[in-house]
Amino acid sequence: MADEDLQRRLERVLLGGRRKYTRLQVAAEAGVPEERSRRLWRALGFATAADDQVVFTDADVEAMRVTDSLVAAGLIDRRIEASVARAVGLHLSRLAEWQVHLLWELIQDNPELAADEERIARLVDTLLPELERVQNFVWRRHLAAYAGRALASPDEPLETRTEVVGFVDMVGYTRMTRRIDEAALGDVLDRFETVATDVIAEHHGRVVKMIGDEVLFVTDSAVEAAEIALTLAERADADAGLPAVRAGMAAGRILNRFGDVYGSVVNLASRLTSLARPGTVLVDRELAAALTGEPAYELRHRRPVSVRGYHRLRPAALRRARDRRPGRRSAGRPQFAAEFLGLDPAARGASPARPEID
Repeated sequence: MADEDLQRRLERVLLGGRRKYTRLQVAAEAGVPEERSRRLWRALGFATAADDQVVFTDADVEAMRVTDSLVAAGLIDRRIEASVARAVGLHLSRLAEWQVHLLWELIQDNPELAADEERIARLVDTLLPELERVQNFVWRRHLAAYAGRALASPDEPLETRTEVVGFVDMVGYTRMTRRIDEAALGDVLDRFETVATDVIAEHHGRVVKMIGDEVLFVTDSAVEAAEIALTLAERADADAGLPAVRAGMAAGRILNRFGDVYGSVVNLASRLTSLARPGTVLVDRELAAALTGEPAYELRHRRPVSVRGYHRLRPAALRRARDRRPGRRSAGRPQFAAEFLGLDPAARGASPARPEID
């Protein structure tokens, strides 16, 4: 009973009041057709509620009213409102899950807190406004950045732009997951994500998503893309706690849709990554042409190869110019592959199988 009381109290804090409406009542209060309210609720990623379940609050009514007003004002096209809701629900559900994990770890690490329901409720009540402030600040900062990018190229559609797409993935990830425990795997993923997001931000790129053992990013500049891929390979090589990485990049027009990217250029970058050796960066013909003549880099064209969807694909290996290459790992440093993957360090040149992306 105590746990149920705590759960109800936390719900009132998090949901902005007690549950007192059915789904049909929310639709009626907000003035939104019943079927449309059901469609939006599902698109946001929430479990479907039976018509007689009292699970909604005043905040749900207000959210439905605001959404309807945005559509009525023409700010959101009615034809894509469900897609917009899905994008919002997907990204915010991941954020919420991560934040609950943090809160749970905090409670577990403080036994005196775990035993005091009143303190837990007060903690959530105190933290919630602070989290909202931080999230609002980050959101506005990203709005400003993307608005500036859009205004810099007013003649190019926002949904279909010419950009560089890159994948960087960890070599031997599948084998690694079979050899280390969950805590060690979490540490490796955290190190990789930290390095990847730092380097991509430093060079004005955008992380599209982390996909298990790899990061997908985009950038407007060929030179910045080269710096991202090469720097990530160098930092992974210098970090004994990370496996080697490899990268594939392609340039061209892509479709941007609700924060994700699509099109043949994305598929081409993925295929190039699957061809790359550990520690190397492969680029397509368009990106190689854009980088030709840049004194900081060298390009070595490879023999034509065939991969699914591409016949006689001719990639180029991208490197720093000889006088700009950093030093390699010292021989005395422990090698990640030998320690975690059970591989001879000389075997790092072999490329493991990698799932393709359609």
